[in-house]
Formats: sequence, C-alpha cells, structure tokens
Amino acid sequence: MALPSSLPSLNARESITDALYRFVTGLDTADAALFDSAFTTDARFVMNGNVLDGLDAIHDKCYNLVAKLDTTHFITNVRVNVKDGESKASMTATALAQHYRHKQGKEPGAPHFTAGSRYFVDCAKDEKDGLWKISHFKGESVWLEGDRAAVVEK
Repeated sequence: MALPSSLPSLNARESITDALYRFVTGLDTADAALFDSAFTTDARFVMNGNVLDGLDAIHDKCYNLVAKLDTTHFITNVRVNVKDGESKASMTATALAQHYRHKQGKEPGAPHFTAGSRYFVDCAKDEKDGLWKISHFKGESVWLEGDRAAVVEK
C-alpha cells in the first residue's frame, strides 16, 4: 500500500515534522517514493559519523539496506524551530529503532538490533511540490543493544 507523500491538512509545524515521519515510515513500510519524498536531492545524511551526500547515496546506503528488514522506528520529543513564513526550519527528536532480519521480526528469540538515538534535522520547503524536506540529517546513537549482524543480509 503506497502512502501519500502530501497531506494537505497539515499546518506548517506538522508539515515540517512530517518530513521526518515520511523518512522513517518509508523505511518501515519499504515505500521508496515516501522515503525519497522526505529528502532534498542534495541532502546530507550523517549517522554516527557516517556521511552520505545526496539523495542517491542516501537511498542506496540507507533505504536499500534498512527497508528490506523488519523494522519499526518510533519518533518522539520532536521540537520544531521555524519562523512564520520562512522556508527553512530545524528540529530535534528522539528515536527508538528496532531491526530484525526480513521475515524474522515475529520469531521468538530472533537476532535483533535496537538503537536509541537523537536526531538533529534541518529542513527546507520545496517550492516545486510544497513539501518540507530534510536537507541535513544528523543522527547520534545514545545506546545500542543486540546483534549488529541482524541488520546485515544473511
């Protein structure tokens, strides 16, 4: 089921937050179009010091790895900083990300990898489609638990 990238009933703050939700929901549902709609084409993605530049690299090294897993990403404590009428914004959030190998998420005792992280995100409004998109994403894990091999294809 493809999810819409545009939700016209959202106000500005909700639309900015929605960029982050499109990113993680795209991963969790393996919806490439939703995932890609969350980023500018020249976005920078940094997770624990690993840098990806541009949507193509982010899609290849993040989406293509994570979307084939059984995952859930929970986002909370979102704080948005934007001035009325501006086309740039920033936000912070806390995330819990759970990862299992494909089709193993429901298996008792299956290897898994979980991370608690903080996200620091810059967004820009795309005048072409009206969507707020991530222009710079920085994720820093606070803690990691489980088997890192669970995120590697067997």
